[in-house]
Amino acid sequence: MKFSLIVAVGENNEIGKNNDLLWHLPRDMKFFRETTTGHIVVMGRKNWESIPEKFRPLRDRQNIMLTRNNSYEAKGAEVISSFSDIKAVIKDDSRTCFIIGGSQIYDLALEDGSVSEMYITHVHQSFDADTYFPEIDLSKWESETILSHEKDDKNPHSFTIKRYWK
Repeated sequence: MKFSLIVAVGENNEIGKNNDLLWHLPRDMKFFRETTTGHIVVMGRKNWESIPEKFRPLRDRQNIMLTRNNSYEAKGAEVISSFSDIKAVIKDDSRTCFIIGGSQIYDLALEDGSVSEMYITHVHQSFDADTYFPEIDLSKWESETILSHEKDDKNPHSFTIKRYWK
C-alpha cells in the first residue's frame, strides 16, 4: 500500500484559519480531485467538518475520518480512532492512501514514516493563519514540478504544484 500526502501551503507553511482554507484556487482543486479520485482519502474530524455537507463524503473516493471521539459518526466515511487503524482498514488495497489533512493528521502520518510521496501546492504568497503544515526538510526528498500556474481571473494567487518522493 502506498501512502501519499496532499496539501496546499502558503509561503510560511500556512494551511488554514478558523477551520477553513486560506484561498480559493479552482485549478488546484481540480488537481486535487483528479489526483485523489478512485483512491482513499484520510482526514481528521475538523477537516471532515470543514468540507461543505453537499460535498461529503468526497465523491468517488473511499473516505476515512480519524477522530479520538469513538462515538463520532460521519455519514459516508469510515471512522477510526488511531492512525495505525488505517492499515487494518485497507490492508491489501492497491489504491493510494492520500492523507489530506488537517495539521494533526499530517503530523501523525509523517511521524508514522509511511508517507513515501507528497503532492504540495506551493501558493506564492503569505497569509494570516492559525494552522500550519509541519516543517519538513525537503532537501531529503526527490522532486519534480507538475504544474506552475500564474494568477488569473479564477485563481487569485500564483502557485506551483510539486511531487516529492523518497
